Amino acid sequence: MKKQSFILFFFISIISYSQIVKGKITTSDGIAVSDVYVQNIQNKSHAHSNYKGEFNLENSKIGDSISLSHKNYDELRTILTEANKYVLNPKAVNLKEVVITNELNHLHEISKVDLKINPVNSPQELLRIVPGLFIGQHVGGGKAEQIFLRGFDIDHGTDIAINVDGVPVNMISHGHGQGYADLHFLQPETVDNVDFDKGSYFANKGNLATAGYVDFNTKDRIKNDEVAMEIGQFNTQRIRGMFNLLSSDKESLYFSGSYLQTDSYFDSPQNFNRINLFSKYTLYNETSKLSFSVFHFDSKWNASGQIPQRAVDQSLIGRFGAIDDTEGGNTSRTILNMKHEKQLSENSSLKTNAYVSLYDFELYSNFTFFLEDPVNGDQIRQKEKRTTFGLNSEFDKHTLIKNTPFGYQFGIGLRQDKIDDIELSHTVNRVTTLENIMLGDINESNLSGYGNTEFKFNKLIVNAGIRYDFFKFDYYDKLSPTYSNETVNKGILSPKLNFLYQYNSNLQLFLKSGKGFHSNDTRVNVANNGKKTLPASYGSDLGFVWKPFSKLILNSAAWYLFLEQEFVYVGDAGIVEPSGKTARKGIDLGLRYQLTDWLFLNADYTYTDAKSTEESSGNDYIPLAPKSTFMGSLSVIKNRFSGSFKSRYLGDRPANEDYSLTAKGYFVSDLNLNYSYKNFTAGILIENVFNAEWNETQFETESQLQGETSSVTEIHFTPGTPFNLRAVLSYKF
Repeated sequence: MKKQSFILFFFISIISYSQIVKGKITTSDGIAVSDVYVQNIQNKSHAHSNYKGEFNLENSKIGDSISLSHKNYDELRTILTEANKYVLNPKAVNLKEVVITNELNHLHEISKVDLKINPVNSPQELLRIVPGLFIGQHVGGGKAEQIFLRGFDIDHGTDIAINVDGVPVNMISHGHGQGYADLHFLQPETVDNVDFDKGSYFANKGNLATAGYVDFNTKDRIKNDEVAMEIGQFNTQRIRGMFNLLSSDKESLYFSGSYLQTDSYFDSPQNFNRINLFSKYTLYNETSKLSFSVFHFDSKWNASGQIPQRAVDQSLIGRFGAIDDTEGGNTSRTILNMKHEKQLSENSSLKTNAYVSLYDFELYSNFTFFLEDPVNGDQIRQKEKRTTFGLNSEFDKHTLIKNTPFGYQFGIGLRQDKIDDIELSHTVNRVTTLENIMLGDINESNLSGYGNTEFKFNKLIVNAGIRYDFFKFDYYDKLSPTYSNETVNKGILSPKLNFLYQYNSNLQLFLKSGKGFHSNDTRVNVANNGKKTLPASYGSDLGFVWKPFSKLILNSAAWYLFLEQEFVYVGDAGIVEPSGKTARKGIDLGLRYQLTDWLFLNADYTYTDAKSTEESSGNDYIPLAPKSTFMGSLSVIKNRFSGSFKSRYLGDRPANEDYSLTAKGYFVSDLNLNYSYKNFTAGILIENVFNAEWNETQFETESQLQGETSSVTEIHFTPGTPFNLRAVLSYKF
């Protein structure tokens, strides 16, 4: 009888601890709180709340002690109850509450803290959230920034995948360059969170995600209406407003708009202006969330372009002067996006988004001045009109296999780009067209599917995934004397394998590996009969996230990335340039330290060795590949006062393959101070506090000035901003 009682008690215990207890987390006003880390204190079982604030905690029972933690709310320690409803209260930022979770994206928690401590004030700063990512603007503020990350000169987006609410920002087969990622349609005030990581280790990330990815998610609702005005040097003004139109537990609707104009710091006024409009409607019910959003922006500008060093040395122009100040352009983009999240069961969900994007682009540049045409000059026009539509859907399920937690996801995706009259022409003064160099229509489609699995063996997580992408490239050459419509079809398989080990609640170790790729321009693919259409990358990361003290977080990764031979379309010249195999290796170091309740220190350092593997020593440098970078900030959040002092350092790097020319490094610091009183907030923003002389972008370029008898190959650069002060006043109501 005793034996039977023991067996009965044993089985009852197993059953009770194999239960899944559900709960819901909200604020005091009933708004659901997502991404809360819920942990069973006894057995360390954990879960995260979804967009409805709901969670499913495995191996738990009513009466168990739990903790609920979130970066924006006070930690709550309580017990599981029959009511299963829990209320969190807002808090000040506190690294003590940050939990090192066993997730594939080891930078997830760090990104949430960074956005809270260092709120962004411009679209450019949105990308600088990524540790080690540097940007540069070299043809006026309306053009997408040049991006540098992990030893890549990513140009405008060739090796980093950027998305907003599931909509790809990158433009494949773009008139100016592959992967062109113009983020200026996104207003920083509408961003709710940023998800990013480095490497090609994620099955749900496809084309262009070789060096990494960045995903932005906009707010579903806003707490207050707000209007703001910003005034600064160089005839800079920005006005913006955010307005709540509907707000309840079942639906929300808000609108955000802004207008920016500036002449910038160049001798020739930039006459830059941009308008941004955004609205989002979200409908909630018991098992799903449905949102519709619309983005629109329109921008026009003049530019001074990249200037040759000799012109400054000979006092032909100043550092902020121009050889051809008729450069510039205009661009616009309108996006309609639908997102649907459905809770199918306690442990399964389905996420889907569908979008349509309408885009126009026209850019005038002059990189070589009078090298090709001594009479009219070498100005070019790059132009296109694009319609993009796409669909992404992912099924997610978590279950138990012999008491081992197991999760899997299956996803599909479709993207179609229809580009009309993609053009490269030789022009004069943005008015006269002398010659059409390239003109045609592109139709490019990408169909993808992936599967991802995750096994949790106590402290060890094994993540394995596989992805397949199929592309169809179609180009109609309108300049061909006879009908010319060429098509190439290609596919690529990308496996991933990752290991994460949670040594304890303060230390995570990881080993990530995966194959990625980036597609080449359609015009490259048809010109080379599909050869190296989808060059692959192979990479691995070995590192850790460690919280040695309650208010200190350290992260580090040693990494390696190999890139296959590829052909590159140079949009500025309308030609195809081959490049060989390359290998990059480096180390990333990061620190987040809370010095006091109100003072925070952030620091990130990267070192990279980037070389071509097919060239002789001394001729194997990769032009403009960053070698050493540093980003640091000291931030204050105290009562009504907040502010940050940020610095960034980019070391000297080779400007060409034999390092005979150097792209000089720089060290620049910015300051942001804010003071709030009742509903008002006043602030100042200072770029380049110490007025350092620095070059934002630099290139080795062969050019010829008017009057010169021969060409010269040297550094051409765009100067970085001098001391630049802006003042902001906002009012919430």
